[in-house]
Amino acid sequence: MAEPRSEEAPRRVAAFFDLDKTIIASSSALAFSKPLLREGLINRRAALRSAYAQLVFSLAGADADKTERMRAEVSALCAGWDVAQVSAIVRETLHDVVDPLVYVEATDLIAQHLADGHDVIVLSATGEEVAAPVAEMLGATRCVATRMEIVDGRYSGEVDFYCYGENKAVAAKQQAATYGYDLAECFAYTDSSTDIPLLEVVGHPHAVNPDKLLRRTADEHGWPVLAFERPMSLRTRIPAKSAGMVALGVGAVAAGATWYSLSRRRRSRGGNG
Repeated sequence: MAEPRSEEAPRRVAAFFDLDKTIIASSSALAFSKPLLREGLINRRAALRSAYAQLVFSLAGADADKTERMRAEVSALCAGWDVAQVSAIVRETLHDVVDPLVYVEATDLIAQHLADGHDVIVLSATGEEVAAPVAEMLGATRCVATRMEIVDGRYSGEVDFYCYGENKAVAAKQQAATYGYDLAECFAYTDSSTDIPLLEVVGHPHAVNPDKLLRRTADEHGWPVLAFERPMSLRTRIPAKSAGMVALGVGAVAAGATWYSLSRRRRSRGGNG
């Protein structure tokens, strides 16, 4: 007589979240440029150039050529920055810059997934040194983001992993293989059509404040479309924790400019005893 079949263990489920314009109501790179410009820590030309590049990128579409040009430019600008020194600047500015931009709807949804026993994973093209602290503040399980190569404590100018486009789907599959997720039971949330590959590999894709192409694709596939409209500071909702090292893109450049400015001020003060 066959023994009774033991009850099958429940499948592990993950919810994958994009960062910019999905969890926060802006580009994280642009968010860092504005206060630093206001404080005179980066010059107007650098800020406008960064803002213009981000605007063109978002309005004109994220084709492969534009993406590669932006990646190459960002990598070159980051080359040589001391990771530890820039880390201090990010820790000091992250909450002031990012906190007010976090969507209430996103934090509520993340909290619901966690309450349902799901892992929450932030997948972001933003550098992991900014994306990971935001994910930590939100209580996310982990974060996968763009990783810059570090050699002898400095950014080499090369990118180890660009968490963008098809690579987000690759990251989701790697997470599933490592942690035992059933992608057919998993969720994904994003605003961008560049993340369609990610949405296609999960069983429960969602478009959040979608761009035109993503909205059309969502309509064609019957994917739910969500509207996130209420940004609110995390300080009023989730206890703040320490941040990481450096932002990719404008965040990295701006933080570097901040460190340079503060270093000059400290040297000047040191001369006065």
